[in-house]
Amino acid sequence: MTILGQGDCRYLITGEEWGELPSGWIYRDATAVAVDSKDNVVVFNRGGHPVIVFDKMGGFVRSFGEGVFSFPHGVAIGPDDEIYCVDAGDHTLRKFSSDGTLLLTIGVPGKPSTLMGGAPFNKPTHVSVDYRDGCMYVSDGYSNAHVHKFSPDGKLMFSWGGSGTEPGLFNIVHNLAVGRDGRVYVADRENRRIQIFDSGGKYLDQWNNLSRTGAVCLSQTEPQKVFIGEYFGGIVSNAIANNLGPRISIYTTSGELIERLGHRPIGDEPGQFFAPHGIAVDTEESIYIAEVPHGELGNPLMPSMQYRSLQKLTKC
Repeated sequence: MTILGQGDCRYLITGEEWGELPSGWIYRDATAVAVDSKDNVVVFNRGGHPVIVFDKMGGFVRSFGEGVFSFPHGVAIGPDDEIYCVDAGDHTLRKFSSDGTLLLTIGVPGKPSTLMGGAPFNKPTHVSVDYRDGCMYVSDGYSNAHVHKFSPDGKLMFSWGGSGTEPGLFNIVHNLAVGRDGRVYVADRENRRIQIFDSGGKYLDQWNNLSRTGAVCLSQTEPQKVFIGEYFGGIVSNAIANNLGPRISIYTTSGELIERLGHRPIGDEPGQFFAPHGIAVDTEESIYIAEVPHGELGNPLMPSMQYRSLQKLTKC
């Protein structure tokens, strides 16, 4: 076990896989994680059971989505504990009830929009819901460089973005989160920054001095904090360097850096990470980190290895 951080941001980390999976089940890659109003933890993954729900102690509750998804990528919780799942493989957003009943599908499965054309969807990556009005924001993503805003019933309201490095443009818009005030925090991964917009898509600010920004979420407590999961951002010759990621960074909503968790290079020991791809925070401000080590490391190996893919950092 290892303690990371200091002051009000001290976390206990074991380096072990979290969640009591049924016998024979694996995450393979845990691509995203979300926490509902009861602190149940929803894990979207690329194993045989795409949506797995645990209670706050890690006990298995249910699974669903078997045979539905092509390439699981992003998950979020709605104001009534609905579960929103973004499939980058078949270009859709699906909304489920908390028990797994399909309620809404946005996008036509298997039919992407024009590459970098601006219309939804072409390999979307994540979704976040504004609890004030139920509107959905979708990052779109690997082959589009846009954010789309939808009404609660799934109608496209407007989109913004485009490919580039200037403010308001994106280079893999990979993840996003909506604060209680309606501001939208976007993980612009390959531009290595967080961009902030108002609910109308107007650019407000950006935070730099980050590695590859894979994930972003906000705390449920007040004042809200912003939690950012970062990939390793260097080249092979820098793979043993410190302070380049993978790591977790914690900010105030005004952009002040509070703490960074993890300074060592990629690894599986306590205090190390592989590739933070999704992040969620419960009511006690414990952090759940979904990682994609198989995609980053395992695929080239013969035989392929199964790495740890989901960690919990317990606030202490």
